[in-house]
Amino acid sequence: MANPSCEISTRGPIITHVIFDMDGLLLDTEKFYTQVQEIILARYNKTFDWSLKAKMMGKKALEAARVFVDETGISNSLTAEQFLEEREEMLRNLFPTSELMPGATRLIRHLHENGIPMCVATGSHARHFSLKTQRHGDVFSMMHHVVLGDDPEVKQGKPFPDIFLAASKRFEGGPVDPQKILVFEDAPSGVAAAKNAGMSVVMAPDPRLDISHHKAADQVISSLLDFSPRNWGLPPFQEL
Repeated sequence: MANPSCEISTRGPIITHVIFDMDGLLLDTEKFYTQVQEIILARYNKTFDWSLKAKMMGKKALEAARVFVDETGISNSLTAEQFLEEREEMLRNLFPTSELMPGATRLIRHLHENGIPMCVATGSHARHFSLKTQRHGDVFSMMHHVVLGDDPEVKQGKPFPDIFLAASKRFEGGPVDPQKILVFEDAPSGVAAAKNAGMSVVMAPDPRLDISHHKAADQVISSLLDFSPRNWGLPPFQEL
């Protein structure tokens, strides 16, 4: 069951490695997807809501596109592939403006300085990853590795555990015991993928996401600013 940050206590086994999702967790990119999808749906006199977004978040692009056209009832007018092609051009202009989410730099730098191995496991493909992160190389350079949605080892997207299991294998001395890995996610499908991989997960969801999606996470926080490493047996932040 999900717990607010104040109810989490140190537990075993001790967390030794951390995996971060990216979109909506480290980078404020989910708003771009929402913006573009609202534009596309407006042509069909339909609206894009958060119940649909929750079903799409964290999935591979084509999987999310199929959900989009099927759930909105436009699949006879626009295929998943056509949707992706149309969306691509608009997103490519938006991604380079991506900003880091509150608390992301502080947490990543803290873990890096304390020798905690970290990586990113994102459904984004290589071409999108480079656009989104081009202004934030200093932060992403602290990651041991990155596993992308188009990685050949990721056969199935979230909520399947493929991407997190692949990420655990690529740490030095891997694979790392899943019980020693803490995953940070914002999406319901990502939380499910982490749990399916046997890992603990902290969820930092968008406040517009229905709270029914919180229950699978081990901890729910409002933002990365609210995360206390001490509660997970990780080196604590230094008091000012």
